[in-house]
Amino acid sequence: MLEQPQKVRLFFTKLDRAKYISHLDMNRCMSRALKRSGLPVWYTGGFNPHMYLTFPLPLSLGCESSYECVDLKMTRQVALDSIAEKVNACLPPDIQVFAAGPQKMDQKEIAWADYEMVLAGEEGFEQKLEEYLNRSQINVIKKTKKGEKGIDIRPLFSVVSLKASEGTVLATMRFATGIEVNINPSLLLDNAPFRLDVRSLKRVMVYNKQMQPFC
Repeated sequence: MLEQPQKVRLFFTKLDRAKYISHLDMNRCMSRALKRSGLPVWYTGGFNPHMYLTFPLPLSLGCESSYECVDLKMTRQVALDSIAEKVNACLPPDIQVFAAGPQKMDQKEIAWADYEMVLAGEEGFEQKLEEYLNRSQINVIKKTKKGEKGIDIRPLFSVVSLKASEGTVLATMRFATGIEVNINPSLLLDNAPFRLDVRSLKRVMVYNKQMQPFC
């Protein structure tokens, strides 16, 4: 056993049907897969020892992701390139680990996240969507632990790209995300002054303040 546990960060996808798995169930799913994998995962001490997993940026229910991560520790040194195959053998196909590495960044460094979404609406909604996103202010009511408060979310997101095709728009947007400020895309989409149908929503990347991929 190592004097100091090996800190590992797993990167995984959460797609298709897995988007309906809650954060609590995601924790259980990953815990069971890691246990079945035979990896020497570190457990807490005390009367109720349990696998200690930390998800730096839990995903909202109904949202897919191609860039999720979970932090854990190993009781002995493990080759990082061997982890994904062992864990994936114990996971469903909609949840798959694609990389494992050291915990280079603190989760407090998370600042931005990119989302891809397919949007649809009534005829002509594309023009309305563009006008809405180009507003100088977009005031919404945000629920917090202390209650509700009104905020202008316009400075807290940017449009990376908009591509219209056959009655839908594929939008890629960047939202302020993390401990200091956390803007869920639903705040923007649900407050549109016209009917907007969100066909799909996927988080595709997470960054720090310097726009470096979180790793």
